[in-house]
Amino acid sequence: MLLGLVGKTNVGKSTFFAASTMLDVEVANRPFTTIKPNHGVAYIRSQCVCSDFSVKDAKCVNGTRFVPVELLDVAGLVPGAHLGRGLGNKFLDDLRQADVFIHVVDASGSTDPQGRFVGPGSYDPVDEVQFLRNELDFWLLDILGRDWEKTAKLATLKSLDATSVVHGRLSGLGFQRDAVEKALIDVGLESKNLDAWNEERMLRLAKRLREVGKPSVVAANKADLPHSMENIDRMRGAIEEAVIPVVAEAELALRKAQSLGIIKYIPGDLGFQIVTQDLSYERAEALRKIEKLMGRIGGTGVQQALDAAVYQAYGGIVVYPVEDLNKLSDKSGVVLPDAHIVKQCSTPKDLARIVHTELAEKYDYAIDARTKQRLASDHILKDRDVVKIIAD
Repeated sequence: MLLGLVGKTNVGKSTFFAASTMLDVEVANRPFTTIKPNHGVAYIRSQCVCSDFSVKDAKCVNGTRFVPVELLDVAGLVPGAHLGRGLGNKFLDDLRQADVFIHVVDASGSTDPQGRFVGPGSYDPVDEVQFLRNELDFWLLDILGRDWEKTAKLATLKSLDATSVVHGRLSGLGFQRDAVEKALIDVGLESKNLDAWNEERMLRLAKRLREVGKPSVVAANKADLPHSMENIDRMRGAIEEAVIPVVAEAELALRKAQSLGIIKYIPGDLGFQIVTQDLSYERAEALRKIEKLMGRIGGTGVQQALDAAVYQAYGGIVVYPVEDLNKLSDKSGVVLPDAHIVKQCSTPKDLARIVHTELAEKYDYAIDARTKQRLASDHILKDRDVVKIIAD
């Protein structure tokens, strides 16, 4: 699945990206540092199933399985992006296939809507969340409303239902048909004549489509600066999305120290261990400050934001397909070779479709590795299930 890093310019998206993927990207304290999108692989944490079956999983790290997700860091947003201001058109186009948004916000309120530094406490991050929502809503509205009168007449002529029409309009944005149907029902447009839709109704639909089809979490970055924690408390009271305190710079520093063998650290842990005595005073002092910060906010927040995007916003679970039910391996003998993210309420055939299109086409049934029982075609998978898919 694809997670899109969104937000206004100069809030730390590229630092979050670098800390998550360990890819070298340009990080600078100026607007529009990122122009071309950065694309990399990050990981979410899942409790590994190896101990449940008494097998050894080479990909398990102290009981944790890290499951890959794609991460996309796009150009920063400015007000009026849906009208083409700043790099708006490019920003929105780059996000078409994102399943979930991680909205990186300057929790300290130290950057204005254009991303210019104005000092902590000068700008309200609640407004920052709302302004991004508005840009996405109007972006969707523009796509929906283009030549609507002509579309409505054609739909009536061909007896097309509202779900088919809207889903067709949004097919290039990765919207699932069930998400479109839910949004239409929620705003009461599922049975309305298409030619009776006005801009107000379509804007309500665009908003609901964003909520159900492009869910998000808020990564409240710069949580170590003045005013940040009080702003985070206000955000949690004002918006529905999960709000996670984040200090992306601290996570990036820890990941670099880990790669140099200075510390032992697993992303998402609440602390770390220094494993070398050969530390300069400056580096030791920096690590001490990070350790204190982690104790105050519960880690650095980067891994927590990634996990929240998948588990809370997307509603994902982790499932393991295997070929050998006894060894829990693939044909080559690799134990628990893959872990896939699927949505809650997914079936084994949905998993087969993710593994390989041909496997889904030839799908016959599946077997649960725990019970060794054959699973019904409408069986609902659970988090950390291990299954063998049988194809004819």
